[in-house]
Amino acid sequence: MSTADEQIRVSDTVKRELDRRRREGESYNDVLRRMLEDDRDLLAGFGRWSDEHADRVRDAREKSTQKSKERTRRLADDG
Repeated sequence: MSTADEQIRVSDTVKRELDRRRREGESYNDVLRRMLEDDRDLLAGFGRWSDEHADRVRDAREKSTQKSKERTRRLADDG
């Protein structure tokens, strides 16, 4: 990588966030490039839930779907 031709100013908050996201051996330029690439990747956010959390969400959705079906059956039977 070449030497930086320009400098940019960032707030202390942004600098802390860059430091937090910075991986071992990465330059700030690397961090920013990765973040910008992730921003364009529609799948970048997928797979971030733990298996346990995903299972809880799936279970809650199934229960909700069942309740909805039961309510629809009751309404149809009462009608």
